[in-house]
Amino acid sequence: MNIASIEALQEALASHRYVADRPLATALFLALKLQKPLLLEGEAGVGKTEIAKTLAAMTGRRLIRLQCYEGLDVNTTIYEWNYTRQMLQIRLLESAGASNTQQTMHDIFGPEFLIKRPLLQAIEASAEDAQPPILLIDELDRADEEFEAFLLELLSDWQISIPEIGTIRAAQPPTVILTSNRTREVHDALKRRCLFYWIDYPSLEKEQQIVAAKVPDASERLSRQVTVFVQELRKLDLYKLPGVAETLDWTQALVALDTHELSVGAVEDTLGAILKYQDDINQVRAGAVKSLVEKAAR
Repeated sequence: MNIASIEALQEALASHRYVADRPLATALFLALKLQKPLLLEGEAGVGKTEIAKTLAAMTGRRLIRLQCYEGLDVNTTIYEWNYTRQMLQIRLLESAGASNTQQTMHDIFGPEFLIKRPLLQAIEASAEDAQPPILLIDELDRADEEFEAFLLELLSDWQISIPEIGTIRAAQPPTVILTSNRTREVHDALKRRCLFYWIDYPSLEKEQQIVAAKVPDASERLSRQVTVFVQELRKLDLYKLPGVAETLDWTQALVALDTHELSVGAVEDTLGAILKYQDDINQVRAGAVKSLVEKAAR
């Protein structure tokens, strides 16, 4: 799929129910045009991961996702050997009378015995597929700084060396989307290799558009009241402010309960769909629900 302009990219995203304003669409367009990684930062639930998913669906390209966490290593990001299969192969060779140790080692350390993890999958898919894959490196801030250092080399060379096999190179670099919730700062060296965009909480108008696109079964009145309520909720001193993902979850929950407009009872019954910490729920229930419902109903 060839996207000729920023406007065309916005329209394509909208056709897949992703509402992107022009600055975000520009960053994504440049990432595709210049073949540079795009680092997206912002609070949890504002739509960072969804961009990669939508881009893959929109272009028909394969999505490969690496979910980051503390302690990532080679075995979980690149490859590891399938030891069970190797042991079975050794027994088969022994039962067949094989005695050449060097040949046996060669036989069990071939590509068919590799368990390929996301980064190796992305490199190989660039040669196997007609179009390079979308590589999503999700929540990079959860990984250790040592993983960032390795990632620097990978983003520069797009090759991986496996001692028993050799060097595997990407025929064409994948499109890379990195996300971070900024629980820690990503190293400057990695940021320099990427385009950058901060995704903030959306405006009232944009959030209404998102709800209308993602939850079409919700009435226009309910969609507006929900977004106004959430926008006001984000002004409170809560431990965890609700993101767009929570807005959508809450709207879907209200629709499932055949709710057509907000009421104090409906809100109190479904607060667990939008607030995920009991202290926040208690704070809102203690006195904020009624006033927030009244503001949403205006």
